[in-house]
Amino acid sequence: MLADHLKNRISENGPLSFSEFVESCLYDSNDGFYTKEGKAGRRGDFLTSPEVGPLFGFLLANWLDEIWKNLNKPENFQVIEVGAGSGTLARAIIDAKPKCLENGIYTMVEISQKLREAQPISDKLISSPKIPEHPFVGAVIANELLDNLPFDLLEGDGECWKEVHVGLADDEFVEILMGESEEKVKVSPLKGSRVPIQSQANEWVGSILENITKGSLLVIDYGSTTQEMSQRDQDSWLRTFRKHSRGEKPLNDVGNQDITVEVAIDQLPEGAFVSTQEDFLKNQGIDDLVEEGRQTWKEFSSVGDLKAVKARSRATEAEALLDPMGLGAFFVLEWHIPSSI
Repeated sequence: MLADHLKNRISENGPLSFSEFVESCLYDSNDGFYTKEGKAGRRGDFLTSPEVGPLFGFLLANWLDEIWKNLNKPENFQVIEVGAGSGTLARAIIDAKPKCLENGIYTMVEISQKLREAQPISDKLISSPKIPEHPFVGAVIANELLDNLPFDLLEGDGECWKEVHVGLADDEFVEILMGESEEKVKVSPLKGSRVPIQSQANEWVGSILENITKGSLLVIDYGSTTQEMSQRDQDSWLRTFRKHSRGEKPLNDVGNQDITVEVAIDQLPEGAFVSTQEDFLKNQGIDDLVEEGRQTWKEFSSVGDLKAVKARSRATEAEALLDPMGLGAFFVLEWHIPSSI
């Protein structure tokens, strides 16, 4: 069991950093949450924008074509989706028939073998457990990925920030406050305040940008700032989920629940154009597509046309995707290389 394995590690080597603990809980090769069972979808553990319906993928296809046109329509255009799951978003984008993929390739990157086995494979869609490391021209999509990358945890004592590690007491996982952190946090360490340190998210974005010769990185996630999170209770920005419900405390039920954190956008590399999902999707023409769907329904609903039924669903999908209290409030970050795009 994962719990026993982690307890042995702590007994032998001392307390684990919070990022080490989270990484094992989510991605342990045998018993991690995403390795054995965790997934998005109505039958999964949480609902993301692609699972709302195909409209989200259709709009991202528009965005991809826009990037492709701004690069003078290269024939070797590549799309890489990281954290692709079972391929729900990939299916919707391919079904939208974007021009950029007429001669291009879409790579679905997913660490879970179980989820990769459910992905659609074709001459346009390939599957991989790892991100291609060679330079390329194209776009990278990361929808609700960064919130699941391991992160460290700091607590203020009134004078400095101290590292929160995971140790043992009476054979139970407990938080242990270690020495002063070397992280340079531009937030006052008020006594009892806490902040996440998302070095892996920062490094991940940096590594992607280094491999894009020309093109863009699109990150969509729920987020905040380090300053703002320091003023809130930890339970409001560090959460667990399982089967569409809040889970237990992060140190409990290890390997059996998702551990997720709001993305501190100020900790990511500079240079991104930042908007909300609501604004981003409106810029991609969601309102026009909804109106088009309404007209299609009016014209063909009387004959029971499947196309009309799908068109009618656009309004419901749009409502969820644009919800200012939900998915619509997510941050959208776009890095463009070259920056003149």
